[in-house]
Amino acid sequence: MTELSAIETAAAIRSGETTALLECEAAIARIEARDGALNAVVVRDFDRARHQAREMDQRLAAGETAPLLGVPMTVKESFDVAGLPTTWGLEAAREFVPERDALAVRRLKAGGAVILGKTNVPPLLADLQANNPVYGRTVNAHHAERVSGGSSGGSAVALASGMVPLELGSDIGGSIRVPAAFNGVWGHKPTFAALGRDGHAFPGTDGAPGELSVIGPMARNPDDLALALDVLADHPLEQAGTRPASEYRILLLAEHPGAKVAAPIADALARLGEALAAAGAKVDRTSDLIPDLEAQQRNYMKMLNITIARGVPQDGSAPTTLIEWFDLRDQQARNKRAWNRLFGQYDTVIAPTLGITAFAHDDTPLPKRMIDIDGEATPFGLQFAYPGLATFPMLPATSFPIGTDPDGLPIGVQAIADTYKDHTAIAVARLAHGVMQ
Repeated sequence: MTELSAIETAAAIRSGETTALLECEAAIARIEARDGALNAVVVRDFDRARHQAREMDQRLAAGETAPLLGVPMTVKESFDVAGLPTTWGLEAAREFVPERDALAVRRLKAGGAVILGKTNVPPLLADLQANNPVYGRTVNAHHAERVSGGSSGGSAVALASGMVPLELGSDIGGSIRVPAAFNGVWGHKPTFAALGRDGHAFPGTDGAPGELSVIGPMARNPDDLALALDVLADHPLEQAGTRPASEYRILLLAEHPGAKVAAPIADALARLGEALAAAGAKVDRTSDLIPDLEAQQRNYMKMLNITIARGVPQDGSAPTTLIEWFDLRDQQARNKRAWNRLFGQYDTVIAPTLGITAFAHDDTPLPKRMIDIDGEATPFGLQFAYPGLATFPMLPATSFPIGTDPDGLPIGVQAIADTYKDHTAIAVARLAHGVMQ
């Protein structure tokens, strides 16, 4: 894409080369020209965006500088924006309109961002594609017959198609990282609880945020991603600094014992390992410090299902007892400590974001959905093992593109880092992406 990045847009506005209103109008024109068949930006708020843009120009004239001053962007439909519907893709919530912006939206606006509207999601944010009865289906930015990813599917497509330079998503089962990978853009799942989640809740509710779930930025490059992360963070996150490749210690985790990875992704990871080593990085492909990944996956899926169902099993089985829940939390704490020990030896672990690239549209319920991986039918649900690598131990992970498969679909992988080392994950992803260019 030749469109300006978020950082470039803000710099051009500050320098007087353009104005926030002109950039707002340009983004609106891109959405109107490109979004028809993609169906990514499903809630449009252009008149209020123009008003916000004029305010940004006034702020600049008054001498204010802000990191995202005048940058036009969209946010995932599941975030509250005052005066706009928040449905989570549910017909029953079609009429819910919040009166207050989510905390993250308020922080973006304070940072100077202009909110153009909201992007599409699956019902309940519970799928790795974006199709719902309220807004319909969002298609992949590179291939209309393939999924956008989910649940931040519209977010990734809005970025990949060049409509906006920045997006706000959320992630519990890969919902930032997978659509970023499927569309060839960047997405960051922060350390758990590093970014405030108020205003990102089931429509009309105001209870405690769910376990495992985080919110985070999506962008077309790592610099925009890092800037947005700092704008959104509750507290300053440690910066990564500038280091040569020779100072990085990277563990390449090319496969998971419980989930297959397609050959094109495995091949791309192998090439990435070779390129990083050639650049001077220390690259290992195995370690005795890797936690028990099969046990981690079992515990992750149990916690994920409890969280999504709010403790009410969908199969009619007995609910989890409090004793069982405390035991699960203990398992999570032990798993997190194991990963923290591993990061005493490595800066990052690079692994598949998902074991497949964007799959064909398939509305088969998740428990029954199958996928073909190198000619072998396999249950789709097993693929959650890859997002779960970072989600269960509450670690930061950056999804980034490293190439394309034989069908021309983007291949994305994730750089996972230690707790609160979010900028290290982004820095290694930047390095790894660069050596593959």
